[in-house]
Amino acid sequence: MIDQDFTDSILGKFSSVTKRHHEDCLTLDCASFSVKDVLIHLRDEETFDLLVDLTAIDHGEHADSRFSVVVHLYSRIHHDYLRVHSICENNEQPSFPSVSDLYPAANWHEREAFDMFGIHFNDHPNLKRILMWDDYPYYPLRKDFPLAGIETPLPADDVAEVTQASVDPAPMMGGPFVSGTGDNMSEAEPRAKDESWTEDTEKPVL
Repeated sequence: MIDQDFTDSILGKFSSVTKRHHEDCLTLDCASFSVKDVLIHLRDEETFDLLVDLTAIDHGEHADSRFSVVVHLYSRIHHDYLRVHSICENNEQPSFPSVSDLYPAANWHEREAFDMFGIHFNDHPNLKRILMWDDYPYYPLRKDFPLAGIETPLPADDVAEVTQASVDPAPMMGGPFVSGTGDNMSEAEPRAKDESWTEDTEKPVL
């Protein structure tokens, strides 16, 4: 388990790192310019050699720092997890150093964060969308993307003609990753309030 001596050692070695209060595991705030140095130290010197996850957060359009990247590591020696949280400096065109050269598992995680949040990972070996098609104009996990989605033409007209498929908004009641609250999603989720249809009112035919 991670003890206080370990935490003090990391904070003493890197002036760009601070401790963030969190209940589940040690969480470090780290400036993006030194995140690779910190991760190299954690991997090579502190045995955090397993990258469990890399994701991103959109803190909202009006946040001073809108986007951040979160890296979850695990040590088979300490038998514990460690989280590194780092802010992307540019709110309009967020970017972050790729860590896929340090942890190959980060490759697809960074592509997903690029695809869903629009964060550019500098020096990534193959940074392209992994879920949406290349010319898709939106980033679905940003806070300003509506819960119901945005109707968008499929990229290939010939495929749409054969399959009769289209890109439709999701139902307002959410999806498999939405926990039920007992109330209509349109009442429970503020981003749904600007929609003209809810669980009680069918989507208008355009």
